[in-house]
Amino acid sequence: MTVLPFNVWLLMLVGSIAMTAAPMVVFTGGFIGAALAPSSTLATLPVAMMVVGTAVAVVPVTLLMQKVGRKRAFLIGSFISSGGALISAFSIAEQSFWYFCFGIFLLGAGLAFVQQYRFAAMESVAPDKMASAAARVLLGGLIAAYIGPEISLGSKELFAAPYVGGFVILAGLYVGCSILILFYKPKFVEASGCPAAGRDTFSIAKQPIFWAAILSAAVGYAVMSFIMTATPMSMHMDMGHSLEDTKWVIQSHIMAMFLPSFFSGWLIGRFGISNVMLVGVLAFVLCIIIAFVDQALMNYWAALVLLGIGWNFLFVGGTSLLPQSYREGEQFRAQAFNEFFVFGFQAVASLSSGWVLYTFGWHTLLVICIPLLFVVLSAVYCWKWAERQNV
Repeated sequence: MTVLPFNVWLLMLVGSIAMTAAPMVVFTGGFIGAALAPSSTLATLPVAMMVVGTAVAVVPVTLLMQKVGRKRAFLIGSFISSGGALISAFSIAEQSFWYFCFGIFLLGAGLAFVQQYRFAAMESVAPDKMASAAARVLLGGLIAAYIGPEISLGSKELFAAPYVGGFVILAGLYVGCSILILFYKPKFVEASGCPAAGRDTFSIAKQPIFWAAILSAAVGYAVMSFIMTATPMSMHMDMGHSLEDTKWVIQSHIMAMFLPSFFSGWLIGRFGISNVMLVGVLAFVLCIIIAFVDQALMNYWAALVLLGIGWNFLFVGGTSLLPQSYREGEQFRAQAFNEFFVFGFQAVASLSSGWVLYTFGWHTLLVICIPLLFVVLSAVYCWKWAERQNV
């Protein structure tokens, strides 16, 4: 069994709390949006704003970490998230759709800090343990997958306006994250103020391995977000499945996103990153087929579970591959480019998901995902071909 240092387990614990915002917003954001939005086509905008917040913040967050160090930046992220949760709670109470979108945007920006946990964990271990470290941090999402929707549903009537209580509780959880982060021990001397060494971004980006890493994670996130964002609306609003069944499917999906992290690091070590990526693409293909065939409850469940597994293999695979494309001193530059690309793709997918669902329907939404999978296959092929040429 791989022995991992204290930092990895601490970041997994903090991540399990900090990632609670994502399943909470995915589960309730569409319903709250439908109640507050001036138009039904804007119902999924709050969910999309969470992703937009992450996409907008990823580059500034990475540069901030280079400037002030990961520990201080993580603390700032927790305070931003707490503020976003409180604004979201206030906006629901005041029936303000646009303030609610802003609060969710701040929660998304806070998640940009949380996304850096996996890189901080990988910096705490030897190169051969990086995949396991990244996968362990993602395991925190298992706890978040359960407690996020449960907090929302259990505190729904805590205040006069539905769902306000969940966001108030979320703000308190982020205060707890701030306290835990104080125990984080940076491996390197941080915030030296010196400019980053190494190659420029253009030189790094000329490598096929760099694009294989980025496109694996980016397409994995985009396809996952595109389908996941539309699922609660398709299930509950269009097909009439109960709120409890919808919650179960979303919880199962998010658990399937993170449960493979128990063994995905081992699989990468045993079978190689490229093979794990290809299995992730296969899981996405099966997801699309099952969801296309029928919209019964079990089809939604099986499709969303496969969607979660596919995301894990592509995202962990891309994250583990990325360090092989840069040298010491180039990490923040490469990570900033990677994060912007990954979460920019996800933002576009989330923003368009509700519109595609209401304009063209569920089946068209699924078919749109297919060309993106060929992008991943092409990127992996180019990377492996370049490796063979350099042997």
